[in-house]
Amino acid sequence: MSIIYKPEGRAGEYANLAVNLYRGCSNGCTYCYAPRIVRVSREEFYTMPLPRNNILTKLENSARSWKGEKHQVLLCFTCDPYQGSEKTEYITRRAIQILHDHGFSVCILTKNPTLALRDLDLLGENDALATTLTLTDHELSSRLEPRAELPHQRILGMAAASSKVSTWASLEPVIDPEQTLNLIRWSHGLIDHYKVGKMNYEKTNIDWAKFARDAVELLERLGKEYLIKSDLKEYL
Repeated sequence: MSIIYKPEGRAGEYANLAVNLYRGCSNGCTYCYAPRIVRVSREEFYTMPLPRNNILTKLENSARSWKGEKHQVLLCFTCDPYQGSEKTEYITRRAIQILHDHGFSVCILTKNPTLALRDLDLLGENDALATTLTLTDHELSSRLEPRAELPHQRILGMAAASSKVSTWASLEPVIDPEQTLNLIRWSHGLIDHYKVGKMNYEKTNIDWAKFARDAVELLERLGKEYLIKSDLKEYL
């Protein structure tokens, strides 16, 4: 099985190709879907994240033998490529170099873009930096995303990268619609593109039709490029 893979379903709306470098993630987000995907307990997923076994050698082999079109590769879906471990592991930095060496561009999706700036020297005009924005309430963010950067830090990290690479924000999960709309208002001058979804795997009383309309109206008024994901688009 190739380490570089083609995402399916909702993930396929984010990227044509992806790689997951770590097994587990230290961000500790309480709403994370990944533990069930990789079939480990939340405690193990959050407290013992490790690089996937022999990941860089496998990535080198996968990139070298790739026969399909070389789309941009997203790092990562089931982990954060710039979680705490990356401060010492440098797995993501080497992965970027491997992918570039074999003709791929990359998109970094992280809740720690300030840490990702460390590797900005490797990124070029065909690459992208993306972050997930969920809340404006820092206290709530600290409880639900305890070891990720706070939202204002993420936005500042994106601002620092925006002059060199394209940027986008994943607005998913939507926990509080008004906070999500405010995140657009706060960040629209620094982010090129938005991908807007909803809350999945949890029941809510959110009026998704109203949120979808409000998000589209705001993004259109601000002149931003956007994608309304299929699970939210059905409410329009």
